[in-house]
Amino acid sequence: MERRGFLKAGTAGFASLMTGTGLLSWSTRSEAATISKTFYITAGTQTMPDGVSIYVKGFSDSSADLNIPATPIICQEGDTLEITVINRLAVTHNFVIGGLKAGDAPLASTGDIAGGGSKTITYTIPTGKAGSYLFYDNKTNYNVFLGLHGGLAIMPAGKTNQMYSGSPTFKKQTFWIFNDIDPALNKAVQDGTAIPTSFTPRYFTINGLTSLPPGAPGHGDPTRDALFDTRSQLAGYLGDRTLVRMLNAGMCTHSMHVHANHMEWLTDRGSVRPQVWKKDTIQVRNKLGKIDAIYPFEAPPDAYPPVTTGHFPMHLHDEMSQTAGGGMYQFGAMTEIVFK
Repeated sequence: MERRGFLKAGTAGFASLMTGTGLLSWSTRSEAATISKTFYITAGTQTMPDGVSIYVKGFSDSSADLNIPATPIICQEGDTLEITVINRLAVTHNFVIGGLKAGDAPLASTGDIAGGGSKTITYTIPTGKAGSYLFYDNKTNYNVFLGLHGGLAIMPAGKTNQMYSGSPTFKKQTFWIFNDIDPALNKAVQDGTAIPTSFTPRYFTINGLTSLPPGAPGHGDPTRDALFDTRSQLAGYLGDRTLVRMLNAGMCTHSMHVHANHMEWLTDRGSVRPQVWKKDTIQVRNKLGKIDAIYPFEAPPDAYPPVTTGHFPMHLHDEMSQTAGGGMYQFGAMTEIVFK
């Protein structure tokens, strides 16, 4: 199943790049539940903005799909996660949830999943684990860069609009997952040759996609263009306060910058900050870094004459991440903020 020629046949057969449904949907429950999910490890190729075909892998919703990042999971404290991972590839992989463990125990993990095999992880979420988590493959130190990652949102028990007890409230929530792609690494994995000893990224993604500015092929297509991808684009009316769970799967630290409003910075690397600062630029650290912040959707305070609607950018202040292929400006990790 090939979608608009974006992905070609991979190890798992024909795959389509799936971009999800956008905002996370959540309604609180008075009782804990079992959250069951099945992921398929699949592979294929993704065409970059400069036409280069890159080999990628993903935790996908079916054996015929390729999801990068994986479809997110949302649950609450007290729930039991029951996640089955089916490896459709020939090499061994695994599945771990970064940050979820008890004491000195290993990360919540399936353990090794041989080619063609499957494993199930069962984990009951204790109180105090509300937050944002990256799940990924750590069988090697590079599988996460290939696309084997996704987001897990854990809500506080009994809460619908707070990230933790006493936090500022929000109406909507979504993930921004950043990644860096070194085509030499991906090519070596595809060919089964020696893995490069250095990592030189040439493509930078947000939720698996890059920006395609006006005039570029695919501009405006939400399955290809991060500016219009409903998982990434922040769209709302005044007062539609949106929690953005930002995870960094890549090797590069990024400075995330929003226009029109300052964000309310709630957490850094999983820890609640002692004070909620309002910032227009927040650093998302590399190597599984994460932050959480609320975009308030207030009338832009510096606009004159005053405005309540409009389109504004979210881009990164590290220039390399705004390019593709080493020089194509505005084809990197950025998206759009839309005041309706």
